[in-house]
Amino acid sequence: MAKSDITGKRKMSAQNVSHSNIKTKRWQNVNVQTRRIFVPEFNRFVTLDVTTRDIRTIDKIGIVAYAKRFNFKL
Repeated sequence: MAKSDITGKRKMSAQNVSHSNIKTKRWQNVNVQTRRIFVPEFNRFVTLDVTTRDIRTIDKIGIVAYAKRFNFKL
C-alpha cells in the first residue's frame, strides 16, 4: 500500500466526472518514493517511504524538525 512513513498520507477516494456529469469512483494515489535520508544528528542514513511533498519539506527544514512535527521517531 502506498503510504508515507512520516505523515501517514495514503490514497483517497475521488470521482471521474464525464461531460454528461456521470460520476464514477476512482482512487487518487499519493506519489510515494523510497529514499535514503542522511540524519546528521545521528550520523547515519534512514530509509523511508515519503511523498514528494515530504521530500521538499525535508530539504527545506531538515529531517529531524519534520519528524518532530509529526511525532515520528527516527
